[in-house]
Amino acid sequence: MNKINKLKNQKKYKNINIFQIINYRLPPSGIVSIMHRISGLFIFFLLPFILYLLDQSLNSKNSYEIFKKFTSNFFFKILILTLIWLYLNHFFSGIRHLIMDLNIGLDKNISNKSAIFILIINLSLILIITLKFFGVI
Repeated sequence: MNKINKLKNQKKYKNINIFQIINYRLPPSGIVSIMHRISGLFIFFLLPFILYLLDQSLNSKNSYEIFKKFTSNFFFKILILTLIWLYLNHFFSGIRHLIMDLNIGLDKNISNKSAIFILIINLSLILIITLKFFGVI
């Protein structure tokens, strides 16, 4: 009889429809985990392009000047900042995941706090880099 009451009081988890994803409230640790995967995917696919740009900028003084003029455009500055944000996000989230692989911080409450900490670190660093990049500080 006691088992039946426990089963009635338990939360029931159901699969959600694809259209219900927008209304689903993901915990901070889930958000950081998904962002880590997405940033890793972008870094993986953009790495050849980034290495090509690095190679072209280091070829000669003339190619560096061309690259410098090319990257002074506002659109490309935003693109570069996005790449920097992707790297920072992947780096700090990866450190968090490595620490969790050591069985540290697996508790739900601690995991959510560490995820919020990672989000704050990422946002504050990209804000500082953006202000420096556009010459505000």
